[in-house]
Amino acid sequence: MSRIQFVRRAGSVVIAAACSLYSFVLFAPSAFARVMPPPGGSGSGLSPQSNPTVVHNVVTGGMAGWQIALIAVAAAVLTATFAVLADRLRQSHRKVRLAAA
Repeated sequence: MSRIQFVRRAGSVVIAAACSLYSFVLFAPSAFARVMPPPGGSGSGLSPQSNPTVVHNVVTGGMAGWQIALIAVAAAVLTATFAVLADRLRQSHRKVRLAAA
């Protein structure tokens, strides 16, 4: 193994460890969060004089299905176009080998 390969692999290990530590520090507080009941309340966490509020979720707005499909098709066409252009660019820079006659 060459020295450059060793440095690249060691660097990738260090970067992976740093990213995992960063994600742990970033998401651990929300993962271990919990709701604390108010002091002196009942065991359910609600005070005796409060009534639970009834909430009705109503979905309004959003995107229509045809818009989502249009975005997906446009992304697929754009990706295919860039793939073809990248392949042609790669083929144009390839050295031409002539067969011996």
